[in-house]
Amino acid sequence: MTDYLLRATAANHSVRIFVATTKQLVQKAADLHHTTPVASAALGRTLTAGCIMGAMLKGEKDLVTLHIKGEGPLRGVMVTADSQSHVKGYVYNPQAELPLNAVGKLDVGGAIGPGTLRIIRDVGMGDPYVGQIELVSGEIAEDLTYYFATSEQVPTAIALGVLVDRDYSIRQAGGIMIQLMPDATEETISMIEQKLQALSSVTSLFEEGHTPEEILKIILGDLDYSILERRDLSFQCNCSKERVEKALISLGRQELEDMIHEGKEIDLHCHFCNCHYPFTVDELESLYKAARS
Repeated sequence: MTDYLLRATAANHSVRIFVATTKQLVQKAADLHHTTPVASAALGRTLTAGCIMGAMLKGEKDLVTLHIKGEGPLRGVMVTADSQSHVKGYVYNPQAELPLNAVGKLDVGGAIGPGTLRIIRDVGMGDPYVGQIELVSGEIAEDLTYYFATSEQVPTAIALGVLVDRDYSIRQAGGIMIQLMPDATEETISMIEQKLQALSSVTSLFEEGHTPEEILKIILGDLDYSILERRDLSFQCNCSKERVEKALISLGRQELEDMIHEGKEIDLHCHFCNCHYPFTVDELESLYKAARS
């Protein structure tokens, strides 16, 4: 199954729901960053949330960034998504390892530890909007649920999951987000709550072979709902040697001159996709000339 997201509305637009399957993009991220299982789970959950929150953006050039900083061995997660739900991200310590938690699951909360979640929305109009909360559990879905309730006053239910196989490959990954609008009736709210309480984990649903369309029907089957959009999802980094060259030029002549005088090749690294961009002294001299023009 290719990665994709469904955006739907129900009960006369008083409920909106997103369902995403993200196995392929989480696998790509795990391969790029050589993550341990718990790091794959933390990164995969956050990437999935990024895809969903990207689908909530309105402007073509809008961006949303999820930045988690914690005191645990993982130290943090950084994920950025655009309005097409192209997503990229990394964990601070991809080799973090912890034993399974008390219920035999990957201990994402323990790996992240106490810390903060920052949501940064850049809509291209001056300073970006920044919201921040203290982490509730470090399990990511619970933290985002709390963020939406406190920072945006939107009742939200979120389920995020990554199932890592014994060979460290990604067996399943995906997420569900449900938001209640102010005009949602008590009957609708009660019905949604009952459905969610009876729901197994999101990875279990995918493991059982359910598609996002079928998951929507499981959750909203008793309500009048309509699918507004189906969009493909992917891990995409927009870095390139040309972009790095522009960044080097923007440093100014003095910085470039100092690099040239060291007489060594430099290697610039993109944290998001783990790509390396080496520059020889001759290339730096060419950039220095470009910076002077």
